[in-house]
Amino acid sequence: MTTYSELVVVIGAALERAGVIERHRLRETVDLAWPRIMTGFAIMSKSTVDLAMIGVAIGTSAVAGLAFANAYWNLAKFIGIGFAGGVVALVSQAYGGESTMRARRIVVQGFLIATMLAVPIVAAFAIIPESLIQLFSPDSQEILEFGYLYLLFVAPAVLFEFWNLLASRTYAGIGDTFTPMLIRVTGAIANIIISAVLIFGFDMGVVGAAIGTTTATFLVAVVFLWALGGQPIPTRGVCPVAINREALTIDQNIIRDLLSVSSPLVARRVIETLVAFPLLWIASVFGPTIVAAYEVARRVRAFTDSFSWGFSIAASTLVGQQLGADNEQEAEIYGWSIIRLSALTYVVVAGGVILLSEPIATIFVDEGVELTAQFVIAAAISVVFLGIDGSATGTLRGAGDSRFPFVSSLVGRYGGGLTIAALGLVTPLGATALLIAFVVETMIPAIMNLYRVRTDRWKTISRSYRSALD
Repeated sequence: MTTYSELVVVIGAALERAGVIERHRLRETVDLAWPRIMTGFAIMSKSTVDLAMIGVAIGTSAVAGLAFANAYWNLAKFIGIGFAGGVVALVSQAYGGESTMRARRIVVQGFLIATMLAVPIVAAFAIIPESLIQLFSPDSQEILEFGYLYLLFVAPAVLFEFWNLLASRTYAGIGDTFTPMLIRVTGAIANIIISAVLIFGFDMGVVGAAIGTTTATFLVAVVFLWALGGQPIPTRGVCPVAINREALTIDQNIIRDLLSVSSPLVARRVIETLVAFPLLWIASVFGPTIVAAYEVARRVRAFTDSFSWGFSIAASTLVGQQLGADNEQEAEIYGWSIIRLSALTYVVVAGGVILLSEPIATIFVDEGVELTAQFVIAAAISVVFLGIDGSATGTLRGAGDSRFPFVSSLVGRYGGGLTIAALGLVTPLGATALLIAFVVETMIPAIMNLYRVRTDRWKTISRSYRSALD
């Protein structure tokens, strides 16, 4: 029987001969990436499983309601992801430069800022959920009710998710993606079990799905806080950058660096997510079946993009650590190798999703299956560009170059995707414009960020942050 190690050796040799990535770099990349990929699947499975179970238990109208609520949840979550991206960049450079205390202080400032970002969002979701869902102008009171009930009960999870993202990225910054994977996967399993019991056992519908997500997210946060507080995780020991008393200080220089690196990443994530609001509104013009199909495609793309979680964080960590050690040439080699590996992986994954598009559609909806399958195909094509973009952005992020990806995302989502989708309202394209927009909105940033990596400007930017290590 072929062992895992033997399989990696065989695949590594083939990829090295093809000029994709050298074997030792593949091993380092895979060691970092596969736990993050599993973590991505775990995180994205929460909303995807909720959507599937609600589709089975209630139907298309509930799926449409969750589509509107998930737009807000994703907006909040990706603000957290954007901020955590700045944390991993600075932690990886500090840890690579053997400045452990600076890494600890980065984590402390990170938790402070993350909490300040999350609390107002929690308050908005809890106080005015109905008003937020009404902005989409749903065509039925039933859809409105499904949306605001889910948003109300999932509100506390926002704070817990911000902490979880920060903790997860802290571990990634020191080269440990296995520990957060264990914690996140356990949380995902808990989410599925709790939500299933509440939805099907207690007939709680969307409220049960929201409570399941909130409870599981809270449990994950408890474990992460325990670990970063200096307590050992079974089989993993104590985190090398666990917070101690000396690290519990306000460091204005670190706060400034964090905000400098994270602000463009947050802005990028916000504009990427905000574009879903007008796109969902456009979809709603064509009816709840289109809204459901569009949301299913978005969930499938987000779930499939979990591979990018691994490749992107591997690029950020390995590039950041090499830059922290002043090995710019090696950092560049890692960046391009991971980009090529990501592209190849996503072509294979997208092919599988396209072949299974109709069976995938039937998991979520019981009407408009063929239409939903078309949206799933568009999502599969677009995820190839999303994967390439993720690895290129990870390379830039590892150097602290976070402003350019913000610009490229702005151009792709609004100048490309939203513009094309809007044409469907005034031309015979109709809902087909949404399919085209799916691809264009990811293709443009991928091309722009690949060009940025080629310019080497990111190396110059990295030097300004590395000077803080001296």
